[in-house]
Amino acid sequence: MRWYSRRFSRTVCLWLAFISVTLHLLLVALSPFVYQSSCKPPTSRQTHPYTLRALAYTNDTSTGSDSHASHANQAKMHHKITKMDATKMSTEIGNGPSSPVNMGDRIGRSGSMGSGLSKLDALFSHPLYDVPTLPIPEEDWLMRIKPKVTSGRSTQMWVSDPEIDYDPAHWNSTSDSQPPWLRFHLGISRRQLYPHRDPNMPSLIQQLSKHRIVSAVQKSGGTQLKLVMSFPNYGQAMLKPMKQERDEESNFNLYYFSDFERHNAEIAAFHLDRVLGYRRIPPAVGRLVDVVKEIKDITTDHRLAKTFFTSPVGNVCFYGQCSYYCSTEHAVCGRPHELEASLAVMLPDPSLAKRHSWRSPWRRSYSRSKVAAWETDSQYCDTVKKTAPYDKGTRLVDLIDLTILDFLMGNMDRHHYETFEKFGNNTFLLHLDNGRAFGRHSKDEPSILAPLEQCCRIRRSTLSRLRLLSLPQYRLSDVMRESLSHDPLFSVAPLLSEPHLLALDRRLNVVLQTVRDCQRRQRSRRGEGSDVIYDDINDYKKSVTPVTPAG
Repeated sequence: MRWYSRRFSRTVCLWLAFISVTLHLLLVALSPFVYQSSCKPPTSRQTHPYTLRALAYTNDTSTGSDSHASHANQAKMHHKITKMDATKMSTEIGNGPSSPVNMGDRIGRSGSMGSGLSKLDALFSHPLYDVPTLPIPEEDWLMRIKPKVTSGRSTQMWVSDPEIDYDPAHWNSTSDSQPPWLRFHLGISRRQLYPHRDPNMPSLIQQLSKHRIVSAVQKSGGTQLKLVMSFPNYGQAMLKPMKQERDEESNFNLYYFSDFERHNAEIAAFHLDRVLGYRRIPPAVGRLVDVVKEIKDITTDHRLAKTFFTSPVGNVCFYGQCSYYCSTEHAVCGRPHELEASLAVMLPDPSLAKRHSWRSPWRRSYSRSKVAAWETDSQYCDTVKKTAPYDKGTRLVDLIDLTILDFLMGNMDRHHYETFEKFGNNTFLLHLDNGRAFGRHSKDEPSILAPLEQCCRIRRSTLSRLRLLSLPQYRLSDVMRESLSHDPLFSVAPLLSEPHLLALDRRLNVVLQTVRDCQRRQRSRRGEGSDVIYDDINDYKKSVTPVTPAG
């Protein structure tokens, strides 16, 4: 019996060994088919490549560090991830290949493809636009509310005297009590007229397009007809009337200084300035104005009032008094009462915020027979760069930003620009008076780009955004078309015709090619093309990056 048990145990062990060997052989036989079959990764929500890099950096820096340093690094990188690390992305865009097609995989496509966001929303959500901001020092605000001392007590309240047609004003230092135009004025800083995500913008646009008009007078100065419109909350706006149909091009036989000022050009210039990320043009909106009820019946300007008449077909017209096109032959007429116009919010009165007017070094001669010095001297920029205020700071690249804006919209009428005196030379340029833009779509004017071509200098942030706008998912013409569709006058007709929108894309490519030519020339002269780009992104990155304590 004992012998039989030992024999049975030996048999079981042999069978188990046989089965084990068989299974191993089977796995070896099937393994080639397993390794050669295609593997598809599981579908998951796409993670932004720059977020992955930041996460990888977090893991790398935390390895081998003590607990305190590890948590500090992770907290720092978490801040960068949530802010999309815009400076790193834009630096790569600025240094990348010049061909927009080659940049498609390098630039984040968040929101532009399949996310439900429109192209405009995706653009404004892009890290090149939606960047973290520094706290603004008190001295960098243009205007602040000063406490008013009464009977030994301090108060911050405006109380207006009652006036006919005006609302009583009871404003204090809280923004909820202030009208939109005042919030706009108080939001102007050394860096820009308004922030990227401005919560006041919808209210301001609503005021310009819908609020009741209580006064209309002609603005003094200037070459063409402009009116100052007042609202019941004491806000004011500059009105430019419709002079030309949207699809009508400027007369090729006219000189640039004889061209009409167009209402839709002022509106489109505001939108383009915002799309470029400048924010240096006061908000402008389109509006249908009743010529009789909102101008003729309420004006206290006798010079303006006596120019009203009724046309042979029953339209109410007026022409005002100015240097150009203020006559019965060039009258502004309603249809029969309704008149298309642009209304741009007024900047603070010069008595409160003085502005300095600067003659542009690339000002045209404004003569039919003479040419300016920059038109014949290819080394003209060398002289400019030795002259204040272009010899230091950012004034030169500020002016080139304005040059690019003017070239994109075909504006040859840039003889002066302005800055706020309070900020000295270290501030942005005001991009005012754009009525002669968008006159011709069939012809580009390369001479407008002379400052860029002669100086070969451009901000990295500007170049990065221009390259972004050249990509299909952020195409300039598409985002401008969408942006302009939000204007009230879009219900009447698009603010810019399709040929004007397509001209934006064409001119954008010209700007980018000009920068490439500059870099090529710099490399041939000095062996590298880095002098072309003013690296404002890295300078800004240094200012916003917190210093981590040692140890």
